[in-house]
Amino acid sequence: MFELKWIYELILLLYGLSLTGYFVDFIQNNRKANQFAFWLLSLVWGLQTFFLLAQVLVKENFPIMNVYDGLYFYAWILVTFSLIINRLFRVDFLVFFTNLLGFMVMLIHISTRAQSILDDKGVALVHEMLVVHITLALISYGFFTFSFIFSVMYLFQYRLLKQKKWNAKLFRLGDLTKLDHFSYISVILGMPLLLIALVLGVTWGYVSEDTFYWYDSKTLGSILVLIVYGIYLFLRVVKSYQGRAISIFNSAAFLFLLVNFFLFGSLSNFHF
Repeated sequence: MFELKWIYELILLLYGLSLTGYFVDFIQNNRKANQFAFWLLSLVWGLQTFFLLAQVLVKENFPIMNVYDGLYFYAWILVTFSLIINRLFRVDFLVFFTNLLGFMVMLIHISTRAQSILDDKGVALVHEMLVVHITLALISYGFFTFSFIFSVMYLFQYRLLKQKKWNAKLFRLGDLTKLDHFSYISVILGMPLLLIALVLGVTWGYVSEDTFYWYDSKTLGSILVLIVYGIYLFLRVVKSYQGRAISIFNSAAFLFLLVNFFLFGSLSNFHF
């Protein structure tokens, strides 16, 4: 049973990394990230297909007889279609959101089935989801913090240049273009981690014995943080905002993140 739990965790890890790669490709049109995500998703599909064939050939049971088995087959279909679309066409928007939905469905299936199949280890797997949820959320906050620092450094250097204060501080801060780019990259890395953390948190809330509230202040605040940084990427990628304007917006977004972490967290029913 330990081996089965390990395989479940491997599937979720590979799926999460693949989703991150597809997000980077979706934002940056990065072919290397797309290929990385494609091969990781292919491994997920291989593991899913192995379990599917084991159900059909060994247990002689096609996995559609109940809602949870149906979720597994549905997730397999989504991964299969995603791989085909990614290989034959170039539809980044469809591929990313199909995989996001597939990850959610697979996560619900594994978390619910694990508790009934793996007994105590299944319960442990569900609680490990909570640990991963918190860890990924904090790592994403770390990336957003770095992005904020780069934006502040940009604004400070921009002010020095406008005032024509040529001193050692100016050269130690770094190039404006690089500071702007590093701030942008930090947000790109933080966004998918926060998104996956939210998916894990919501799934854990539904399958665990604890009471889950959609209207909880920290839950709503985290969703709003994701939306705010989504607006940042929209302004940066679609509207081509750069430099001072986007740095100010990014600084404001980080301040809202702090409000969510400290204020909304203290008002939450089940978050710290």
